[in-house]
Amino acid sequence: MKLSSLVLGSCSLVVLAATAQAQSLTIATVNNGDMIRMQALSPQFTEETGIALDWVILEENILRQRVTTDIATQGGQYDIMTIGAYETPIWAAQGWLAPLDGLGGDYDIDDLLPAVRQALTVDGQLYAAPFYAESAMIMYRTDLFEQAGLDMPEAPTWDFIADAARQITDRDAEIYGICLRGRAGWGENMAFLTALANSYGARWFDMDWEPQFDSPEWNEALNLYVDLMTEAGPPGASSNGFNENLALFQQGRCGMWMDATVAASFVTNPDESEVADSVGYALFPTHNNFGNHGNWLWVWSLGIPASSQNADAAQQFLAWATSKDYLELVASQEGWANVPPGTRTSLYENPAYIEAAPFAGMTLDAMNSANTSNSSVQDVPYSGGQFVAIPEFQGIGTAVGQIFSAALAGQTSVDQALQQAQQITRMEMDRSGYYR
Repeated sequence: MKLSSLVLGSCSLVVLAATAQAQSLTIATVNNGDMIRMQALSPQFTEETGIALDWVILEENILRQRVTTDIATQGGQYDIMTIGAYETPIWAAQGWLAPLDGLGGDYDIDDLLPAVRQALTVDGQLYAAPFYAESAMIMYRTDLFEQAGLDMPEAPTWDFIADAARQITDRDAEIYGICLRGRAGWGENMAFLTALANSYGARWFDMDWEPQFDSPEWNEALNLYVDLMTEAGPPGASSNGFNENLALFQQGRCGMWMDATVAASFVTNPDESEVADSVGYALFPTHNNFGNHGNWLWVWSLGIPASSQNADAAQQFLAWATSKDYLELVASQEGWANVPPGTRTSLYENPAYIEAAPFAGMTLDAMNSANTSNSSVQDVPYSGGQFVAIPEFQGIGTAVGQIFSAALAGQTSVDQALQQAQQITRMEMDRSGYYR
């Protein structure tokens, strides 16, 4: 071989190596604690692979707006998107997501909890890698309950919760009996309110896709929510989402908080929570022992847009961030109680995790009891626990969430809010062709 060919070949290798070293991924994710921790640990991935990471950390509603717009228009801004159990099957069916067929032989896909894997699979193919999964449960201040002479049942009713919230409220001390999501959004206040309505036996649609906001079940559920938050909730509750309520609970200002099970590690972390040593857990409430706890199943996952030019490198990151090795990494840095929960069977068989996380059993029970195929005791034409798994729900849920947030803020009555929700939902479903 000529010297010139050798030189050219060497130069080509140098260029390829430089290109590989210069490769970078843009990741859009939500500003939740586990994701922020992932960003903090990600330099290890870059050190191992040479792949640089550009992080876009967004509030939940803004994240959803931006990634939905980008993927629907094939904008190509992001190589990795944080998406959930709602978007994954819908977007995969549209051809908007890249299939995850390059996670590697040691990823152990069979270790994923069956319900979690199923939520992210279309036609037998995984389209998003689960980072953490959750259901809903009650977190409460055991010290406040003891002072009030109250015992939290393992499976309380809403009547008990409402009475307890009023008893432990002390506005002079800025302690509020209950904190619930109020910020408008299909994945914010409507996640909680849909679960609440399910526990009352309500449903979004009947079998003919007619909205059901004019039902007595929705009326009773929304009245409970508004009355309870007015009498025993924090001021400005209509602006509070997951992170705001988490901060209130950690500061000792919430007696009870009903939200995602993933929050348990944050409220019991003594470095972050002022009440870490006095937190108890119970199942999401039911209505008069109705039997439906309204548990949801949500999976915050990492997906790759089909428009990404860096799909192979993106799969490398997904395999790293959602692996058993990543759980070990978090445990070594933050302790087993703080690893991302709810995705792998092996985690709930790990004695170190069970010992460190007193909430592990309740979390797994709540997830296993979530019925996403039939979330109401009434027949429904849709799947989903705290959402309706149809493409139109993102827009409809956000619109209804704004109406219900206004009712919480006292800008409209419950009856007016339900009437508006009925009209808007019916109009959008008609426009989408559900009644033809």
